[in-house]
Amino acid sequence: MRLLDIFLLSLSHVKKSRMRSWLTIIGVIIGVASVVAIISIGQGMQENVQERLGNFGADIITVIPGYFRATGVHSEMHTDRSVSTSSSINLTDKDYKVVKQVPGVMYVNGIVSGKADLNYDNEKTVVSVTGVDTSVWRLMDTTGIDEGRYLQTGDSNSIVVGYNLAYGTFLQPVTLNRPLTIGGKNFRVVGILKQSGGFGGGSDTAVYMPAEMARGVITEKVANNQFTSMIIKASDASLVESVKADIDQKLMSSRQVNPRTKDFTVIASALIREQMSGVTQTLSLFLSAIAAVSLLVGAVGIANTMFMSVMERTKQIGLLKAMGAGEREIMKLFLIEAGMFGFVGGIIGVVFGSVISLLIPFLGIQALGFGGDMRATINTETILFALGFSVVIGILSGIIPARYAARMRPVDAIRYDQ
Repeated sequence: MRLLDIFLLSLSHVKKSRMRSWLTIIGVIIGVASVVAIISIGQGMQENVQERLGNFGADIITVIPGYFRATGVHSEMHTDRSVSTSSSINLTDKDYKVVKQVPGVMYVNGIVSGKADLNYDNEKTVVSVTGVDTSVWRLMDTTGIDEGRYLQTGDSNSIVVGYNLAYGTFLQPVTLNRPLTIGGKNFRVVGILKQSGGFGGGSDTAVYMPAEMARGVITEKVANNQFTSMIIKASDASLVESVKADIDQKLMSSRQVNPRTKDFTVIASALIREQMSGVTQTLSLFLSAIAAVSLLVGAVGIANTMFMSVMERTKQIGLLKAMGAGEREIMKLFLIEAGMFGFVGGIIGVVFGSVISLLIPFLGIQALGFGGDMRATINTETILFALGFSVVIGILSGIIPARYAARMRPVDAIRYDQ
C-alpha cells in the first residue's frame, strides 16, 4: 500500500468516529496549552527579573551585616534590621573608611534603612525609609528622577519619594513641595523617582532622605556612627570580583574576625542576578513538568482510543492482510492515526496556550514578588517544541496498539466477532 492510501484510510476512520476523536484530541489540547502557557510565562518571568535586577548595575557591590554562608544564614548572626542593631553587628564609620580606601572603589554610600510611620493629608501608612549619603547617591542611582531633583549636600528636611508611593498609595497624589510627616518630623518633597518596578518593588515605595535624618525617624535605633548597609560602586564592572575580594579581606582585618567568626557579607549584584535567574529557571522547569503531566494524561487517552480502534477494525485488518498488506503497513495505519491526534491537538493547544499567554499582561497579574506586572514571552522554539512533543507523544501512544494490530493472524482477524 502506498503511504498516501494508508493516510487516507486512517483519516477516513478518524472522521467516522468524530465524537471519540474530538474527546481524545481535547486531552492533548489541554496538555499542550498548559505547556505553552507555562513555558511562556516562565520565560517572561526570567526577563522580568533580569530587567528589575539590572537596575542594581553590574558595577555595584553591597556590604550587609551578618554572615550568609553558602548553605544559609550564620546561626549566630541576625541580618534582619528590625531584629538586631547592636554595635557588634552594624557597620560603622570605621568600616566606611576602610572600604573607601580599597583600590577600584569609586563611590561608597552609607545606608541607614528601616520602617517609619508616614502621615500625609490625614492618611497614615508605614513606609520603608532609606537614609543615603547625599553627596554620592545621585551618582549611583539608576532609577532616575521623574519630577524635581535629587537630594543635595546640605538638605536636611528634604525627601525624595518612589513613584508608586507618590501616585498610588494615597487618595491624593504626593506632589513636589508638599509637606509630609515621617516619624513625627516634617519633611518637604523635592523629588519623585521614576517607576522602576525594582526587585521587590523597593524603590517605588520607599522614602529617601539624608542618613543623619533617617536615624531620627526610623523605629529601629541606629547610632550616629553606624550604617545598616553600604552600597559600593566600582570604577569598572570588570573589577567587581577583585574589588569584592579586597573589601572582604580588609573588613575582616579591620573588624578582627576570621572566616568562622565573620559578621558581615559582601555581595556583588551580578551574583544576585545569576542566583535569581537560576531560581526562576528552576521554577519554570518545575511548572513545565507539572504541565507535562496533563499531556501524558492525553497520551493515555490516545492509547485507549487506539486500542478501541484496533478492536473495531479487526476484520478490516484481517482483510488488508489477506490482500497482501504486511505488518509494516498495518503499523503505519495506526501510527498515522495516533499522530493525527497529536498533531491536531498540538496545533489547537498551541493556539490556546498562546492566547492565554498574551492575556497575562491584561489580567494585571503581579510577578512573584519581583515587581511589575507578569508577562509571557512566546517564541518560535516554544511553539515548535510543544507541537513536536505532542506529535511524538501521539505516535508513542499508538505504538503498542499498532504492534498488537500488526501481529494479528489474518484468519483470526477475519473471523473476529465483536
